[in-house]
Amino acid sequence: MADWGPVFVAVVLFILLTPGLLVQIPGRNRVVEFGNFQTSGVSILVHSVIYFALICIFLLAVGVHMYLG
Repeated sequence: MADWGPVFVAVVLFILLTPGLLVQIPGRNRVVEFGNFQTSGVSILVHSVIYFALICIFLLAVGVHMYLG
């Protein structure tokens, strides 16, 4: 049986934390902007750090596991 938990968590976090798709931190005009479909180097760095922190929490500390099949 394959453990699909890490794959599911990584895909969901990637979709939610894509800069400019749902939210952009920091935005161009404000600290947080919603749905502007633009990005910058700083926002990519901030979203990458947030992604890394959340994936470490969910996979290492919480231990999300999903067995299919």
